Amino acid sequence: MDGQHIALQARLQHQFSDPQLLARALTHRSFSADHNERLEFLGDSVLNLAVAALLFDRLEALPEGDLSRVRANLVKQETLHQLAIGLGLPDLIRLGEGEVRSGGSRRPSILADALEALIGAVHLDGGYGAAEALVRRLFDDVEIKPTMAATAKDPKTELQEWLQGRKMKVPIYRVAATLGAAHKQTFDVECEIPELGTVERGIGASRRAGEQAAAAAMLLALKAKGK
Repeated sequence: MDGQHIALQARLQHQFSDPQLLARALTHRSFSADHNERLEFLGDSVLNLAVAALLFDRLEALPEGDLSRVRANLVKQETLHQLAIGLGLPDLIRLGEGEVRSGGSRRPSILADALEALIGAVHLDGGYGAAEALVRRLFDDVEIKPTMAATAKDPKTELQEWLQGRKMKVPIYRVAATLGAAHKQTFDVECEIPELGTVERGIGASRRAGEQAAAAAMLLALKAKGK
């Protein structure tokens, strides 16, 4: 393991027992078939749970809906992108030649996904406690305040709150297809509400953007049906 990876582990305050997990977390699909998307999937869930626990501790007076909106503010791409830059990920992410030429090492979606993959890798390597501790350290210098709940809701948050208000389960998101060359892919994502037997789709430049587009399409469909 080279000096850059050793320095990253020092910044993360986590020493990997399995260095391959760290390498995979920093590998984009354009570079290798052994890439970070499965780790990103895991890290996304770990991140949401860890941030929820953090907000539960810090914002005791805030009701559930406002807590959800603050969390959405903290786990959105823009916030994760800035945290990834702070960790020095642009210099460490492994990309295919086409992605390198197009400036992929600075692309917010790629860096946000890599940060989630790192959180997933820490979870596998050291357990949930290690991953939660990492998330709390990452957000140490992020200002967290109740007024963040006043920020306009993103479609995924709005849809989740709509469902929760009707005692329904959260929607299911799945990637239906990936389109285009590896260095310039778009993601076709399905959003399903099993209890309503409804499926809508959206397309975005990242999985996260595709999910937001699918959620927006679902909200439009529900409103059109007068739900």
